[in-house]
Amino acid sequence: MHIPDGYLSPQTCAVGYAITVPAWAVAVRRVQRVVRNRHVPTLAVLAAVSFLVMMFNIPIPDGTTAHAIGATIIAILLGPWAAVLAVSVALGFQALLFGDGGVLAFGFNCANMAVLAPFVGYGVYKLIAGRSELTAPRRALAAAAGGYAGINAAAFAAAIEFGVQPDLFHNAAGAPLYAPYHLSQTIPAMMLAHLTIAGFAEGILTGGVVAYLQRANLPLLRVNHAGAAADGGKENAPRRVRPLHIALGAVAVMVVLTPLGLLAPGGAFGEDAPEDLDLHKYGLSAVPSGLNKYNGFWHHALFDGYDFTSDAHPTAGYIVSAVVGIAIVGAAIFLITAVVRWAARRGASRRHETAQQS
Repeated sequence: MHIPDGYLSPQTCAVGYAITVPAWAVAVRRVQRVVRNRHVPTLAVLAAVSFLVMMFNIPIPDGTTAHAIGATIIAILLGPWAAVLAVSVALGFQALLFGDGGVLAFGFNCANMAVLAPFVGYGVYKLIAGRSELTAPRRALAAAAGGYAGINAAAFAAAIEFGVQPDLFHNAAGAPLYAPYHLSQTIPAMMLAHLTIAGFAEGILTGGVVAYLQRANLPLLRVNHAGAAADGGKENAPRRVRPLHIALGAVAVMVVLTPLGLLAPGGAFGEDAPEDLDLHKYGLSAVPSGLNKYNGFWHHALFDGYDFTSDAHPTAGYIVSAVVGIAIVGAAIFLITAVVRWAARRGASRRHETAQQS
């Protein structure tokens, strides 16, 4: 689902940024209300989880691959605006450092996975969960349904963005300039992968985390559910192990397991390099000129393809990439929240001074 550069026209990419830049601006303002100082580590861990789950490629029956996002669970725990920031940060460093997703296409990648997915997923979760107790099984089922709906909404949006390119941008002979896929090809390809495989992976991840927190850390689940009722005193149950330690342990296990993503054959639909594009399959005599021109727009990825050994040691490359990604994504979240808190304090101080002067 990471759209590379060259598959969308520059005009389309501009629309993607026009959608996401305002969303980022609102998210920065909203996150200071939702994420208190003590929840910043939680947001950093969740952003790292989002980064990691997108490294796990899942094989699809048609020979392509897909992956989960982790957007809906962040929205459920800390709110959808926090998810916008967390997933955007993960996607940004994936594009810049690991060559996963384009820099020009970054706006639409965020619009799909960091904006649409968490809001759709959170909306479905709220609709199904209703006013049930925080410990009710209905909450975990609602989270799973929300995760499934969110990732499929993002996949459908990406299919539309791919599929309109040949009709909107083509040369005088009618040959596509960018993505060569039509809607009749993109929608079945994207939705097969996500309705049958990736959606269930996202649902299991989201529902599983909520089910775990219902038993191990109800206060964290309450952060974004202030009005929800808790059941039977479970919130005050003694804890032998701190939930944060469990979370960090789970992240460490995911790092070790990330090379499993290398086992999936093939690649994701729409992410082929120009030289790997099946020209005959799409009725082309040559690689579309715009795709060929912009596909290498960003060529400074330090760990291109989650590797730094030229495929000599792909497993080591994947693990090192995961560790580096976690460190950078976590540090970026801490930096962003620090700037947001500083700006909030400065604004409050100025308002206080103005009120005293008047």
